[in-house]
Amino acid sequence: MIAGVDEAGRGPLAGPVVAAAVVLDSAVTLEGLADSKRLSAAQRERLFDDIVQRAVCHAVGIASVEEIDRLNILKATMLAMERAVAELRLAPRAIVVDGKHTPRVACPAEAIVKGDSKVPAIMAASIIAKVTRDRLMDQLALEFPRYGFERHRGYPTPDHLAALSEHGPSDVHRRSFRPVRVLLEAANVR
Repeated sequence: MIAGVDEAGRGPLAGPVVAAAVVLDSAVTLEGLADSKRLSAAQRERLFDDIVQRAVCHAVGIASVEEIDRLNILKATMLAMERAVAELRLAPRAIVVDGKHTPRVACPAEAIVKGDSKVPAIMAASIIAKVTRDRLMDQLALEFPRYGFERHRGYPTPDHLAALSEHGPSDVHRRSFRPVRVLLEAANVR
């Protein structure tokens, strides 16, 4: 009953940060499991379905754009992780988290640098978080079609920065992130 925890979406200029917590059965092998960043979108989708079907339990936590701007991205990430762990159907005995920081949870927590390439439960959490966030960004792309979220998921690509410059920030852009903040300051908008 050890949950792996990871997040997706710390670096983008738009959209929420999404965390996932996953408890795997040590007797179950998930073929192709790896850090979500090393997998294609099709591989992540296939593994997402496998994880959802075969994990002991899993859950997702989200921190909104408003929470990111109010708290900062690290604190919002920890909040999303806390929410994911709290939503698990079964309380974990401990959690292992990718990175250097651990959220405040009711059980022991250990941070593992590059845990998403070392610990299967963290790998699974990275996939659940990434696919969930990508799907959320696809929905936001329908609401805000001028920004191309379906292509870059809110990351600061040249296309995204050009759309931001042309159209200004949307309601789902992180106003505390420098490129967005600079645009708002130039337009004298708060």
